[in-house]
Amino acid sequence: MNFIIKYKLSIIGIVVGAIGGYLYYHFIGCASGTCAITSKPLNSTLYGAMMGALIFNTFKKETSKS
Repeated sequence: MNFIIKYKLSIIGIVVGAIGGYLYYHFIGCASGTCAITSKPLNSTLYGAMMGALIFNTFKKETSKS
């Protein structure tokens, strides 16, 4: 339970990013199938999850050890 509390912002970012990545594949995608990221739904979803986690982690406040 501490893991979820400690990394809740990252987990939310992963979920939001994965949903966004899949929606990008579904609505925009790649018609020819030659695009590396958007040619398959798994690639697009994983890329979105990774980017979501990275973006949401930028909002995390650092705690100073004083």
